[in-house]
Amino acid sequence: MPESDFMSSSTPPVIGFICGSLREGSINKRLEKALVKRFKRAGAKTTSINLAAYDLPLYHGDLDMPAGVKKLVRKIKSCDGVVVVSPEYNGGLPPVLKNAIDWTSTTGKAHFETPYWGIASCTPGPMSGIMCMRQVNYILMRLGAHVSPIQVGVGKAQVAFDSQGELIAEPSATLAESLIKDMLAQI
Repeated sequence: MPESDFMSSSTPPVIGFICGSLREGSINKRLEKALVKRFKRAGAKTTSINLAAYDLPLYHGDLDMPAGVKKLVRKIKSCDGVVVVSPEYNGGLPPVLKNAIDWTSTTGKAHFETPYWGIASCTPGPMSGIMCMRQVNYILMRLGAHVSPIQVGVGKAQVAFDSQGELIAEPSATLAESLIKDMLAQI
């Protein structure tokens, strides 16, 4: 939907957020909250997709599909867009995120193909999660997802946010605005 059509639409798009960290004090949860504020200011509705709420055991092909998988897929399908905000663990994506992707991919690909996807990462060091974002992008695209070419990498997390939790580091703040504009224009 072109941005002008979105602005005249009576129903704001719903953007879901999946954080690849389950830790409450996570810098990626902080980035998620900052992005939620920005999406809301742009007119979108937001919803958190907390992976801890879906009780997903470690993926194993011999296990019966847990009820949480279908519940998670329904939640993803209810969104017009989904932003994955993930830490980088040892140069890759965290196991909880990969496990959720693996489980949900067993139900088909429609929930990957329907929403428009965004990717963001926050790290304490200067590299801003680039390796994790690259891997998440690759996996989502292999599953048929339409992924924004704009990714929000935030390095040096200790100075990236102000006291109100707003993302202030550049170029990350500008990338966040560009991601929002792109996602809302594609929905």
